[in-house]
Amino acid sequence: MTFLGMLAPRPATGDARSGPDLVPAAASRPAPDDGGVDLTLLYRGPLSSCDYDCPYCPFAKRRDTPEQLRADRAALERFTGWAAGRAGTGDTLSVLFTPWGEGLVRSWYRRALVELSRLPHVRRVAIQTNLSCRTGWLAEADPDTLALWVTYHPGQVDHRRFLAKCRELDALGVRYSVGVVGQPGHLGEARRLRAALDPAVYLWINAAEGLTYNDAEAADWTALDPYFGYSRHPHPSAGRPCRTGESVLSVDGDGTVRRCHFVRGVLGNLYDGSYRRQLRSRPCPLPVCDCHIGYVHLETLPLYDLFAGGVLERVPHAW
Repeated sequence: MTFLGMLAPRPATGDARSGPDLVPAAASRPAPDDGGVDLTLLYRGPLSSCDYDCPYCPFAKRRDTPEQLRADRAALERFTGWAAGRAGTGDTLSVLFTPWGEGLVRSWYRRALVELSRLPHVRRVAIQTNLSCRTGWLAEADPDTLALWVTYHPGQVDHRRFLAKCRELDALGVRYSVGVVGQPGHLGEARRLRAALDPAVYLWINAAEGLTYNDAEAADWTALDPYFGYSRHPHPSAGRPCRTGESVLSVDGDGTVRRCHFVRGVLGNLYDGSYRRQLRSRPCPLPVCDCHIGYVHLETLPLYDLFAGGVLERVPHAW
């Protein structure tokens, strides 16, 4: 699988990227009046620093410079302002933050989630996180809108400390899922976590990149996550219908809009509204899709029904 939707390492600097396939950010102005659309946005700014150093992650333990952090903060605040500005346009938004690094240790990501959760035209706002942050700030958010996609990293955090954070989320009434990368050495810890979590919390398992699982190994992981089969093998996607590019979009820190994190073609820019003219159904141009944040949107898979109401935070409807 592709780790957490990572297409390729971002540039080392916090400056906006340039190149022939990028649309330069333009001054914000209203998009054409088209009666409003229902959009799901996967936002990834320039942040790349993380407080963990997982050996299977190519972005572990990076350190952003103060200039890079300021650039990330400015980009996120611009995006949050744009989202707030869609009020009254007829648009409804769902937002998943998929940062290169860990966002919730940064105050501007916590503030963005709180602010977006309170907007009536935002259906859901969620973020992928290792949950190393404090949790008290979540009391300020709307629990009907905010959710967390949490990953447990054995070897990076004490089991009891992580479980205590999960219980804090339970006490706050925060909607969340918890997952583990399916490394062989993680199986015991995943079993321990499943036994300790509230049964109402879904525990997902991501197939580890570069590993194949025989049937016995897959059965061990499926005993923890009944939907592990969707992650076990890449999904054929070439020429198949996908919601990305029509109702689901990937947004970079400079506002560049693509159909998803894995397809480089540019659809326009969020801030000048040029992306609106490109919203339409398109078949996938890639041979396979092997990351949940990609293949969950394939129309050939039943995952919108399986995760109805919880697509962004990866919570099955019936859980």
